[in-house]
Amino acid sequence: MKFENLRIIVDERERKSGIPDLLKSVGLNMEMKTLPIGDYIVGPETVVERKSIRDLMSSVFDGRLFDQCARLKEHFQHPIVLMEGNVDEIEEITDNPLVFYGAISTVVLDFKIPIIPTPSAMHTAKLLVSMCSRKDSSKGPYLKKIKKSSDLEKQQLSVLCSLPGIGEKFAVRMLEKFGTPLKVFTATTAELAKVEGLGDVRAKKIKKMLESKNKSHKESNQKTLHDA
Repeated sequence: MKFENLRIIVDERERKSGIPDLLKSVGLNMEMKTLPIGDYIVGPETVVERKSIRDLMSSVFDGRLFDQCARLKEHFQHPIVLMEGNVDEIEEITDNPLVFYGAISTVVLDFKIPIIPTPSAMHTAKLLVSMCSRKDSSKGPYLKKIKKSSDLEKQQLSVLCSLPGIGEKFAVRMLEKFGTPLKVFTATTAELAKVEGLGDVRAKKIKKMLESKNKSHKESNQKTLHDA
């Protein structure tokens, strides 16, 4: 196969990953752009959002992940989340891996976006080349006019969707009931349970996640006391 006949558009911020160099080394027709969403456009309607395990976890905790998924779905028919690295790293990042798997479940089941794991940048590059080689990748324009998201309500909903067991439907109900995400986070378990359809079990899971101390925070406190 002649890779120079294949086309891919790569986000400028991906340079440091080393993947663009790998793509260039096999002769892929590569264009570097500052993309408003996604990291690699491999076809007119196929965009790939690449995340390392650590970046995926941080995007879960700060609410970026679900906002990105919403925008990917809004503008592309076939968005893909590519998860790069060793999943065992999750144990080092968080005490509660269920938060990680809950987020993945939301991406796959609620957003209908497939998640493909790769162990390294080399394998990511091979997967991208494979995607570019599909017959439907050459039909139509790759780039679209996509405005940067500034919708406050979307941002609020994406933050609430990061809570365990909360999809967009419940996030909307929470905003309607409490008014702001901050009031949701400070609500009691009993108050959360009153959200239509939420129930006691889910409310307790949410409060447990919000109130559980982070492992690194505990270790930091112990170190401070020991040093004192």
